[in-house]
Amino acid sequence: MLDLTFLKNNLVAGINIAMKAVPTRTSLPILECFLLEAKDGRVTLTANDMEMAIKTTLNAEVAENGKVAIDAKLFSEIVRKMPEEEVRIEVTESLQVKITSGKTHFEIPGKDGGDFVDMPSMEKGTPIVVSQMTLKDIIEETIFSIAPNENNKMMTGELFEINNNVLRVAALDGHRIAIRYSVLQDYYEKKAVIVPGKTLNDISRILSGDASKNVSIYMGRNNILFEFEDTVLMSRLIEGEYFRINQMISDNYETKLIFNRRELLECIERSVLLVRENDKKPLILDIKDEGTKLTLNSVIGSMKEELQPEKEGKDLLIGFNPRFLIDALRAVSDEKVNLYLSNSRAPGYIRDDEGTYIYLILPVNFVTR
Repeated sequence: MLDLTFLKNNLVAGINIAMKAVPTRTSLPILECFLLEAKDGRVTLTANDMEMAIKTTLNAEVAENGKVAIDAKLFSEIVRKMPEEEVRIEVTESLQVKITSGKTHFEIPGKDGGDFVDMPSMEKGTPIVVSQMTLKDIIEETIFSIAPNENNKMMTGELFEINNNVLRVAALDGHRIAIRYSVLQDYYEKKAVIVPGKTLNDISRILSGDASKNVSIYMGRNNILFEFEDTVLMSRLIEGEYFRINQMISDNYETKLIFNRRELLECIERSVLLVRENDKKPLILDIKDEGTKLTLNSVIGSMKEELQPEKEGKDLLIGFNPRFLIDALRAVSDEKVNLYLSNSRAPGYIRDDEGTYIYLILPVNFVTR
């Protein structure tokens, strides 16, 4: 019914990709399985948790075509423990799955592959094409700003918006906003969708980050599909209209500081040594012409440091969550960073002159000693 021989490393790589779409809990036992299928000389491994589905193509010697659903977790663990480079998988008419490597033999029950809930069909249309490196960077440089819970579903996803030849990706959690812009090679019809954060986290882990390899992105009404190398990933979208980000962003400022990014980042990282995990002690910036003093006081102790950024505009005293500043600074690779401020109650902005990124962070109220 099915007879395949794999190189173990290739099979493990495919399992690692597909495993991201296997649900941890489900009322449908068939979804706890992989669908392993050989058809027309093509071998695929599919997983589907009904929110996201992944199909990846595997290199294998095909002696006999067929398909079977196999318990994903058990199959993964067995394959990883196999002793030899080659792994053979045979499926009998009674759906017994025989897994052999060298002198090691396993036999486990399979399920009818016809019962598996396969990836839904989707009208693709024209794809948006970006490099794997670009997409991976965009996700990693914004994903930290999504909300971790589902009190507001919109905040658990990211806005993917196409306007002519520009892709804008944005995330917010109510305290900060992260926005990245990428100029595309072609022009596209205007479109905006909200992609779940879990989907984007999984994609960023699968992507190689190779600048010479592309990702084709298809945006549908209810789903988004990513095609790259030997993998297709489809995800449901979050329904609704995203927040009006343009109304939250301002070009007005009273104070501009230009910091050495690494110097500022290392200073703030030192300050959080005094902040316990759930503590919300602010980092206070006392900005004057002669320098900027950074102060943090907590129940553990206090820290003070002075930096000498380039300064334009008014003196200012303002406080921020230091971890939010760290997240933004780690997402930037520029040697210098610009911090724009208006007053102690208005958001601060970290953004570049070229307009490729914006990080908005709300200030924190504090009491001076």
